[in-house]
Amino acid sequence: MPLSRRSLGFGLLALQIILLIFLSQTRRAQAQHCIWYGECSNSTVLPEKKYNCNYTGPPKPLPKDGQDLLAELCPGLVYGNDSVCCDTQQLRTLKGNIQIPLQYLSRCPACFFNFMTLFCELTCSPHQSQFLNATEFSSDPVDNRTNVVKLSYYISNMFANAMYNACKDVEAPSSNVKALSLLCGKDASECTPTNWIQYLFNINNGQVPFAIDPVFGDDPISGMTPMDNQTFGCMEPLDDGLDAMNVIMWISYMAFLFVFITALLGAWCYRRRTITSEYEPIQGSNQHHSLNNDPLKSSSQVTCCESLGECFENALRHVFSQWGSFCVRQPVLVIMLSMVLVAACATGLMHMRVTTNPVDLWSAHGSEARQEKDYFDQHFGPFFRTEQLIITTPWTDWFTFESMSGPDIPFAPILNISLLRQVLDLQTDIENLEADYKGQKVTLKDICLSPLAPYNDNCTILSVLNYFQNSYEVLDHIFADEFFTYSDYHTHFMYCVSSPVALDDMSHFHDPCMGTFGGPVFPWLVLGGYEGTAYNNATALVITFPVNNYLNDTDKLGKALAWEKEFISFMKNYSNPNLTISFSSERSIEDEIDRESNSDVATIIISYVIMFVYVSLALGHIHSFRRLLVDSKISLGIAGILIVLSSVVCSLGIFSYAGVPLTLIVIEVIPFLVLAVGVDNIFIMVQAVQRDERMQHEELHQQIGRVLGDVAPSMFLSSISETVAFFLGSLSHMPAVKTFSFFAALAILIDFLLQISCFVSLLGLDIKRQERNRLDILCCIKLPEGQEGRTEGALFRFFKKVYAPFVLKEWVRPLVVALFVGMLSFSIAVTDKVEIGLDQRLSMPDDSYVLDYFGNLTEYLHTGPPVYFVVREGHDYRTSYGQNQVCGGVGCNNNSLVQQVYTASLMSDYSKISTTPSSWLDDYFDWVKPQSTCCRYYNATGAFCNASVADPSCVRCRPMTSSGKQRPNGTDFMRFLPMFLSDNPNIKCGKGGHAAYSTAVVLKDNNTNVGATYFMSYHTTLKTSSDYIDAMKMARELAYNISDSMGLKNKTHFVFPYSVFYVFYEQYLTIAHDTALNLCMSLVAVFVVTTVLLGFELWSAVLVSLTIAMILVNMFGVMWLWGISLNAVSLVNLVMSCGISVEFCSHIVRAFSISTKGTRVERAEEALAHMGSSVFSGITLTKFGGILILALSKSQIFQIFYFRMYLAIVLLGATHGLIFLPVLLSYAGPSVNKAKVMATRSRFSGTEREGLLNY
Repeated sequence: MPLSRRSLGFGLLALQIILLIFLSQTRRAQAQHCIWYGECSNSTVLPEKKYNCNYTGPPKPLPKDGQDLLAELCPGLVYGNDSVCCDTQQLRTLKGNIQIPLQYLSRCPACFFNFMTLFCELTCSPHQSQFLNATEFSSDPVDNRTNVVKLSYYISNMFANAMYNACKDVEAPSSNVKALSLLCGKDASECTPTNWIQYLFNINNGQVPFAIDPVFGDDPISGMTPMDNQTFGCMEPLDDGLDAMNVIMWISYMAFLFVFITALLGAWCYRRRTITSEYEPIQGSNQHHSLNNDPLKSSSQVTCCESLGECFENALRHVFSQWGSFCVRQPVLVIMLSMVLVAACATGLMHMRVTTNPVDLWSAHGSEARQEKDYFDQHFGPFFRTEQLIITTPWTDWFTFESMSGPDIPFAPILNISLLRQVLDLQTDIENLEADYKGQKVTLKDICLSPLAPYNDNCTILSVLNYFQNSYEVLDHIFADEFFTYSDYHTHFMYCVSSPVALDDMSHFHDPCMGTFGGPVFPWLVLGGYEGTAYNNATALVITFPVNNYLNDTDKLGKALAWEKEFISFMKNYSNPNLTISFSSERSIEDEIDRESNSDVATIIISYVIMFVYVSLALGHIHSFRRLLVDSKISLGIAGILIVLSSVVCSLGIFSYAGVPLTLIVIEVIPFLVLAVGVDNIFIMVQAVQRDERMQHEELHQQIGRVLGDVAPSMFLSSISETVAFFLGSLSHMPAVKTFSFFAALAILIDFLLQISCFVSLLGLDIKRQERNRLDILCCIKLPEGQEGRTEGALFRFFKKVYAPFVLKEWVRPLVVALFVGMLSFSIAVTDKVEIGLDQRLSMPDDSYVLDYFGNLTEYLHTGPPVYFVVREGHDYRTSYGQNQVCGGVGCNNNSLVQQVYTASLMSDYSKISTTPSSWLDDYFDWVKPQSTCCRYYNATGAFCNASVADPSCVRCRPMTSSGKQRPNGTDFMRFLPMFLSDNPNIKCGKGGHAAYSTAVVLKDNNTNVGATYFMSYHTTLKTSSDYIDAMKMARELAYNISDSMGLKNKTHFVFPYSVFYVFYEQYLTIAHDTALNLCMSLVAVFVVTTVLLGFELWSAVLVSLTIAMILVNMFGVMWLWGISLNAVSLVNLVMSCGISVEFCSHIVRAFSISTKGTRVERAEEALAHMGSSVFSGITLTKFGGILILALSKSQIFQIFYFRMYLAIVLLGATHGLIFLPVLLSYAGPSVNKAKVMATRSRFSGTEREGLLNY
């Protein structure tokens, strides 16, 4: 860039910064004004308390005692300059007012902190004008001031909900009463976030001296921004200070800088004092002074390790030289054999299988979650498929129902009967959808979950309209006279949400609440956007269509997929101005991922094309414009890229032969990795030949063989290091990482073999073409002979003359060390803060309809996925002892399965269990009691007699005796259990277990014993990956405790939890350990291979491993800064970054180790000059252009996990390999190997290269 343009750019940047600072200061000045300050006259409501004085000026600083009081009351709200909108007296008043809440809420520090945040922001915040609006005033005639007598307080729903959730389970001291019962004006069970805050600010509660009207919302309202300060959950520790790791790393970094600077100053003083006396005797000599000179006159100074290293180095050089010479002499044979090898491997692609099943991708076959899923599927059938709608409305008008039995009841707009009719229209249309599958019509009835089939084939539809039997007639039922409405849809709704299992609402019409499918419709499954149990305030309807899933029946599964496709198409085209609908189907995520992959094909192709074009053009070394088409190496570059791609094809083909399935990660990542490694090797070979001059009497095959002998050991070092590292990575238990590591290791190995054979032959042919003045690509055209001088490439000259000398200047090197160690310290400090998991929204395209569904899912739903506590086969339910270990009724153990799950549901914020478990055992005991009319059989045949049958021959199962009223044991237990599981609920007996439990109990041995069973509950609403992970952890801990209390520890039958998401999230329980293990194994592999292939130079291997470790740690720092979470995708990229980092480091270190220069600085400069340009042009520039294109992808997962991580890999690798590593070598590089120096001198003795050794 010209200097003028650069100056202009810096000037514009400076102008932008000044403008931003000015605008931010302007906004800050505008925002920071108060609505009150100080206290004025006494309140007319509470004369013992005072109004605050109206004041619209800027915040004022507090005196020392006020600052101390602010820090005591509001530790999280102490502002930088202590300028606030309250004086010391207001703080004293606040302290007096919070004494009672302090006594009740202090058991949970987080709860009390959130509570104080609400009042501290109200009283003192310097930004209070953003969320407080004074609406009424009165005059203070005494002091001629104005009182604030009424104001609106804008509070975000998120803050209100978080504050409530942190405090709702806190109990008052010395009692079992919830604290909210004393602070909410009503029982804690009726308290909600909004009515609690409304009561706190109610002028009639005897505590508030002026009216405060809380206004709730998450978006700006009337120019006001709702207060949304940070909150803490009751189980979260308060952030009382600096993070410990940050402090430790800051101190460590300062200590390092002190030691490092002290050492530098000491070394500098020592050199100043000794250098004159040391060199004075030879200052008049013209001899070049090298550390390699005099000490090498005697071979007795060469150590055994140095001799061994030189012998190994010489052997490698000899082998590769001979091989390179052979490849150039026999190009046709080598190329043909390479093509045959590639073709043979490529035929394996005919057996290629691509795994798209998420379970196979993310869960190992032997994992705990996978075994639990298989057990559940085999015994109870696979978890059903889910089609779900979340419906809201743009209507904003609430309405009120005048109840005869209590206060008026407000209803949210979505529960308007007109909208309910429209929703029923939509629901009916979906039920009537027809799809085509292989010429057959498929409807919802063909695939839906019908728990009472064949007696009742109604589909399970979890919808609020099932309270009305999905009927317009029932919905329109109304019983009223000219004065009152006695019953209508309002009363039926309120009755059903409180008693969803009722078969009669006791109204004039005796309408049932039970769904048409024979099961209850729980309100928390079909309503959303309400607080507590105020279901009438619901702002969203949720409709769920469970569809049967199939393990091995592809035909039935195909029908379900076909109907789901029709459902998605219908919903995409559905439009109703009164309804806002988000939806999802079981196949939606997989469909959207496929669509995303297809849409990104063009982006990926463009990315690779840019890299291909760059490689093809950059390989050439143009001496003059006349020889442009002669010196270019487009054909050689294309051939090199084809070799890289051939190695990928070979790897895919070989593993396809072996039956190993591919994954999308392999297809997307492996080409990028192999291209980085392969192109680097291509540039090193080609540029080494271009810089070399053929010696006298040396033929082309000898020259290329000699050059290959010099550079191939370095390529061999990097390739074998990466291959071994990736093969060790395949030991991972994560299927995605294991598969990637296998394919990557083999692809890199084959790429190396093809490059030192096929590519060397092609390089020889290309040089022959160039020497004969034939055009590139059009090799049949020949230019006339002309004399052209050999010149060095511009990039090589830049590295040799400018870059390397600058980086290794005396004053630059300490700065480099300080900067990179600082980066390392920062990255270590934040490594444990990298989030774990994968937000499922990131896997969707930006324009996906599923994104709206995910957003509404977290906003409106009040329950999470179902969780099943499975008791494996082996437990004896026929004995009282076995029953008491499980059941939850009278006489059952206090630590029984049902009791422990129930107790966990009372601590839902901690346990992530939201509801009491459904217990088939307790319902069976109720059903079989002689007092009920449920359990009857025909006296003559012994067959079950349903309660709805009026037949005198039907008798009760159990006699009305004292023994008959006890729980059944032994044969009685098993005699009546099959009847219970086949009984359909009816008006006379709602306890029939067919609908609810027919799949929950496995009967065995001809119905004489009970096998596996489950008890179902629900998780709380799970919004983030950490929520899902915590839910699985807590469920497993709970199941372990249940097994322990039942005495099932170390037995074959035990209790385990199962939910449909466990199989996907189990990887995150151990991903931190897996990541550390994979990366450490890779580093160990790099260390061992580097040690051996560098001729047993242990210290060189240590420096390579150290630099790669720094790159990996810095990758975690970038992940934290850029919001990249740790999951299988990012772990694959981290493993890949370890491999690519070897390319950035190993070539530089090997060039340093074989350098014959005198000092470490000179050797580092030579290594950087000769190998740096090849590494920079081979990896950095090649990848940079291709990576930037990935930023244009519509896929969020591509933008985050590929663009961001790939860019970080390349930039960190380049900066560490080309800046930090040479500086590190200049300070702490291994001493020169005297045996290698002597061998080099001997090899070039008598040639024109002898004079270049010391320069």
